[in-house]
Amino acid sequence: MSVSVRVAQRLESLPESSAIALRIRADNYFDTIRGILDSFAPSKNLDSIYVTSTIPSQSIVNALEVLEVDLERIYFVDCVSQFMMGASSKHKNAIYVESPTMLENVMLKVEYLIRKTIDHNDLVILDSINSLAIHNSTSILSEFLHMFVNNLRSKNAYAIIFSMEEYESDDIRNILNLVCDETISAAEV
Repeated sequence: MSVSVRVAQRLESLPESSAIALRIRADNYFDTIRGILDSFAPSKNLDSIYVTSTIPSQSIVNALEVLEVDLERIYFVDCVSQFMMGASSKHKNAIYVESPTMLENVMLKVEYLIRKTIDHNDLVILDSINSLAIHNSTSILSEFLHMFVNNLRSKNAYAIIFSMEEYESDDIRNILNLVCDETISAAEV
């Protein structure tokens, strides 16, 4: 059974409003994303909000198109395109934040998209805590994640926070343990 199928099945067993730390490796990155966006979210009738601070949203869109994932109900809050290259190509479902240091703007953009998709429950993916840790102090990141996850819980949204196993630190693991209900390793499901 593929990683994408196993990840989707594991997520389906979790209750609404769950906050999950999803530990992934580079070799199962796109399989994991596919399992979430092509299997799990559609099975629960969820709109997906993908917050990217690692890879520009256009690169993820291109990969999802190759994987034949339906993008109609997937929205992006892109924290890196303007920071890196000025967001030259814009996707119709993408909103841009100036920099990964603008965590308050990330929360505001996610809130806007949740209100926009009010007729469905939501899944919010934060990709990744490792990238945000490069641009923000541990204390600021911890405070942001507490507020972010609690806000999503109040809206009955699923929260999935990616952590790249190769780049985890003790600080990142501690933050995730404090804000998430469960930690899942994509390689071990």
